[in-house]
Amino acid sequence: MRRRTLAAIAFVLAVAAVAFWGLTRPDPLPAAAIPTHEADVRNGETLYHAGSCVACHKAPEGAPGADRGLPAGGTPFPTPIGVFYPQNLTPDAATGIGRWSEVDFVNAMRLGISPWGTHYFPAFPYASYRSMTMADLLDLRAWLMSLPAVKSPQREAEVPMVALARRGVGLWKRVAFRQPTFSPEPGRTPSWTRGAYLANAPGHCVECHTPKDWLMVADESRHMAGGPHPGGEGKVPSLRGLLTRKKYKDVDDLVLALQNGETFGYEGLSSGGMAAIQENLARLPESDVRAISEYLLSLR
Repeated sequence: MRRRTLAAIAFVLAVAAVAFWGLTRPDPLPAAAIPTHEADVRNGETLYHAGSCVACHKAPEGAPGADRGLPAGGTPFPTPIGVFYPQNLTPDAATGIGRWSEVDFVNAMRLGISPWGTHYFPAFPYASYRSMTMADLLDLRAWLMSLPAVKSPQREAEVPMVALARRGVGLWKRVAFRQPTFSPEPGRTPSWTRGAYLANAPGHCVECHTPKDWLMVADESRHMAGGPHPGGEGKVPSLRGLLTRKKYKDVDDLVLALQNGETFGYEGLSSGGMAAIQENLARLPESDVRAISEYLLSLR
């Protein structure tokens, strides 16, 4: 009887392991899914600043590339579940993305799948980047490939049972990727639509400014309403009702704030985590800063 019981338990565990492995299997796009595209490097630079990529992918102080502000990665990114070390985004062949093909890059950005067929943890905000157009993703890659290469070895995330946890992200994706992707709202101006796209897709504002549910999926019923900081320290402010709460007077006022931060007396935009964001947004064309401002001030 005891042997039968142990055999039954072993069988159930084996079936569960096979089911887990199947349900968490990465499903990347094939190379044929990438269209022929003539990259616009200037647009790629705009998207790079809209996403404030260097804010997370900067090198630690004193590391190669840090003095040039290059996205060589490696600066610790603490979260409640562990510490992550963002990827080197320079085109170094050994430690960066120099050997990544176009489909490798798109799979990482849209599906959170590495060139080696493993899941990226969603500390990398691919849930938002999957709303980026294919053309924009390829333009962004072209810009990154134009940067100087920096050798910056990567570190594995400091997460309990990291290999199992990484595989388990596949289950999380089955739930998280049911969120709607960005789509234009009928009746909106081209400027508003551009601002909504920049803020929600490359800008991934929702990742910090929208609270998460128990599955760590953005609660769209409270879109941009603020909530706990992803790093587990403090709270992120709401971006809704900025006009009614008299945070800003009008679109022009918010444009000046995003371009100049506390230089012009706009408190909070040049401190904490927003400092790097504001510095990057200030590099966008004024028309894009205005579009983002128009969108944010429309949130009630």
